[in-house]
Amino acid sequence: MPTPAVSFEVFPPRSIDASFKLWDTAQSLAPLEPRFFSVTYGAGGSTRDLTHDAAYTLHNTSGLPVAAHLTCVGASKAETMAVAQRFAKAGVTDLVALRGDPQDGKDHFEPHPEGFKNSVELIDALARTGQFTLRVGAYPEKHPEAASQQANIDWLKAKIDAGASEAITQFFFEADTFLRFRDDCAKAGITAPITPGILPITNWKNARKFAVRCGASVPAWMDQAFDAALRDDRHDLLAKAICTELCSDLVDEGVETLHFYTLNRPELTREICHALGVTQAVTGVRDVA
Repeated sequence: MPTPAVSFEVFPPRSIDASFKLWDTAQSLAPLEPRFFSVTYGAGGSTRDLTHDAAYTLHNTSGLPVAAHLTCVGASKAETMAVAQRFAKAGVTDLVALRGDPQDGKDHFEPHPEGFKNSVELIDALARTGQFTLRVGAYPEKHPEAASQQANIDWLKAKIDAGASEAITQFFFEADTFLRFRDDCAKAGITAPITPGILPITNWKNARKFAVRCGASVPAWMDQAFDAALRDDRHDLLAKAICTELCSDLVDEGVETLHFYTLNRPELTREICHALGVTQAVTGVRDVA
C-alpha cells in the first residue's frame, strides 16, 4: 500500500493548560513530516487573535508549513483582509478560507453589513492579492444549508474557480461516502485535489453528536460496535481499527493525502499514521519554553 501524505488540524488554546496540549500535539506529530498544520478559527471569529498567535508560534517553532483558518463572520471586508495581511506578515501564507459558522446566538449566517457575503467572495479577494495558497472546505454529504448535493458540488466548484487550489472535506465514517463525492466532483469539472478529512474517534458520544450537527451520516453498525466496545472497555482499540481501515480503503482507491482532525489529542492520530506507514522520523519542533 502506498504511504499517504498527511496534514493535521489543531485549534488555538484558550488557557495555559490548552497551550501545553497544543505544543505537545505539535511535538508529537511534527516528526511525521506533515504537509502542514492547520489552525482553526472559532465560531463567529471568536478566536481571531488566538488563531493568529498560535499559527505564528507554531510556524516559527516547528519550521513546518502552517495553514491558518480565516472566516468572514462578524467583520467588514477591510477587517477580514487586515487579518489576512497579519498572517502574511507573520510568514503564514497558507490559508483555509471559510465562510464560518454563525455568530453566537444566531441559527444562520448573516453577513456583516460591510463584509463578504459568502466564501466565494472571500476567496476571490484573497486570490487577487497573489499572496496566499488557498484551501477550502468541502462536504462529501449535503451541507445542512445546501438545497441539494448537486448544489453543494456546484458551490465547491465556484470556490475552486475563485482561486482555491485544494479542498479538504468534512469528516465521514465510510470510504464510499468520499469516493462517490470524488467521482461526482470530477463529473462536475472539478480538477483541484480533494483531500478527505479524517476524525480519529477519541469519544464516540461526542463524535456522534458532532456528526449529526454537521450532516454526516452515522452508520447503524458503528452505534452497535461502539456500544459493545464501551461495555468491554475496548473503545480505543475499536476506534483505531475503524479509522485505520477507513484510511487504508481510501489509499487503496488512489487517495494520496489525508487530513486529520486531531482535537489537540495526538495519540490516536499518531498510532493510525504509524499503522499506515507514516513513520519517518525527523527533528521535531523546538522546545517553546
